Amino acid sequence: MKAFMMLAALSAMVGLGMPAYAEHPQSNSEVTYIPDVTFTLRTDIADGKLVYISEAGPTKGQVNPDLKVAEGAVVQINVVNGDGALHDLAIPEFDAQSDQISGKGAATSIVFRANKEGTFEYLCTLPGHKAAGMVGKLIVGDPQQQAGGTDKDLSKDPHDVGEPVGKRGPKNVTVDLETTEVVGRLSDGSSYKFWTFNNTIPGPMIRVRVGDTVTVNMKNADESSNIHSVDFHAVTGPGGGAAVTQAAPGQSKSFSFKPLSPGLYVYHCATPMVAQHITNGMYGMILVEPEGGLSEVDREFYVMQGELYTAQRHGSSGLQEFSLDKMLDERPEHMMFNGAMDALTGIHKMESETGDNVRIFFGVGGPNLVSSFHVIGEIFDRVYDQASLTSPPLTDVQTTLVPPGGATMVEFVTDYPGRYILVDHALSRAEKGLVGILQVNGEADPAIFESSESADQSAGH
Repeated sequence: MKAFMMLAALSAMVGLGMPAYAEHPQSNSEVTYIPDVTFTLRTDIADGKLVYISEAGPTKGQVNPDLKVAEGAVVQINVVNGDGALHDLAIPEFDAQSDQISGKGAATSIVFRANKEGTFEYLCTLPGHKAAGMVGKLIVGDPQQQAGGTDKDLSKDPHDVGEPVGKRGPKNVTVDLETTEVVGRLSDGSSYKFWTFNNTIPGPMIRVRVGDTVTVNMKNADESSNIHSVDFHAVTGPGGGAAVTQAAPGQSKSFSFKPLSPGLYVYHCATPMVAQHITNGMYGMILVEPEGGLSEVDREFYVMQGELYTAQRHGSSGLQEFSLDKMLDERPEHMMFNGAMDALTGIHKMESETGDNVRIFFGVGGPNLVSSFHVIGEIFDRVYDQASLTSPPLTDVQTTLVPPGGATMVEFVTDYPGRYILVDHALSRAEKGLVGILQVNGEADPAIFESSESADQSAGH
């Protein structure tokens, strides 16, 4: 109540032309402001997500509205707690951070000068709240081209799993890879100069069987600035192929190998500095199926986890630049599935039906961090630990560890409809972009799960 009265007083002062004071003057060199524009947001729950809802103006009623202001404007954002949970609001690029508020009806505010043009995130900094939906965009000025807005989408479609080998015999297989260096979209408003195999991150999923003869043709694009190569963990031979594929821009290199052991294996660039080539996007997976192939399932998905080390902080707009110091300290600013922050939440849609048997080929490009792979609300019926296809699978697993340069294969039946979230259960990483969604459609079985709300609705009918 006290906080709400303070907010009312603050609004009254502004209305009378009196100066309003930022609650956190240490976050900005200018202390006293008369705001040029004021927004009021209410915290709430909508469609099962935590959100901000606009309380006034042309955006009234909108969820996580775009807040548009002129460059140089003094901006006040009021936040009213509408759901009784603990929240705050921050815009890191402007060092603007509110107090935390917990009581329903409590309020706080931030005041800052929008002194640089671009698109920036506003978000709740409480652990998990951004991933749960409390994030929106502050758009400053009228950029002729919002950074990242026209950049190429390099994210990998998780449906691109290749053709199952089935029961066919060994044959000759040709794999063509091109290494490229291209500016691509990282998230709305931000981009990065990625290095790739075949212009996607991860590179193509390659599918062969034990006993095949595989010929790899690798070309380094004429426009590249760096030497590139490829190391297949599935190869028995010098450097996994890297020793014979070090290619300067415009060069092509080839080698052949015979897959000796079934499994799901990572491949990556192995040109010094190897970790830099990997973090920039040069990783993928090759599935070596056993004789007779894998069992049939209803859905298969290809998912890889990566890290990006940038000089700019997470949430910054514009072209991001590589930071060697952060990579050596293993402090990524961005983490993602399939090459972009929203690759598996907005760009590509993973879906299944109730009763489907789902298989996920999951790997970690890295280069540094171990993943604790988990699907919230699901239990893995089978986990092929370390991607070993010749060992008996683990059963009934909640979370599985996957090292950098490692992989796993998980299978589970989607028994109940809903929105299932893919995460690394080192959950603070979700705040850096490491989130995916599996949407399960179909009829709900109350014997499996039933909320009190749905039970009340059923009784009412």
